[in-house]
Amino acid sequence: MPHSPLLTEFKTLFKAQGKPILDLACGSGRNGLYLHEQGFPVHFSDKNSEALLTLQAEHSISTEQCFYADFELGEKVLKAESYQAIIVFRYLHRPLMEEIKAALVPGGLIIYETFTTENRQFGRPNRDAFLLQPNELNTIFSNWSCLHYFEGIKHNPDRAIAQIVCQKPFIE
Repeated sequence: MPHSPLLTEFKTLFKAQGKPILDLACGSGRNGLYLHEQGFPVHFSDKNSEALLTLQAEHSISTEQCFYADFELGEKVLKAESYQAIIVFRYLHRPLMEEIKAALVPGGLIIYETFTTENRQFGRPNRDAFLLQPNELNTIFSNWSCLHYFEGIKHNPDRAIAQIVCQKPFIE
């Protein structure tokens, strides 16, 4: 599966120098790898240590760029103002939202896409814990500068998602 089109659309907002971009709950790393190949500094995080080892072995990603984290265990691993951007695709753990917000530098970007409750018509995921309520993602980042918002059905494959691209305020 190719990287998210959101990354292509908004990559001009990333910086090639300075703080890294975090691909949070990266899985196979397809989105972070795309940015890495474009010359951006990227860190990868996931609870699947085998996936992280594969990233290192197959894509020349250093151990410093990868870190294991099981966010659902309540591990606090995101340090304040550590990232120029955080990208999250197909992952939702609501208790982590404030930590994500704090981990971005002022002016930093969040690109977030995950499933909504409407996804039940297509199958999994279908548990409330993994599905956004209507307008939930927009509400979480309501005081940030929104550059893109979509909530609805996408096809090929069929899925119900919400997407947001927004910038953290310089002063909250």
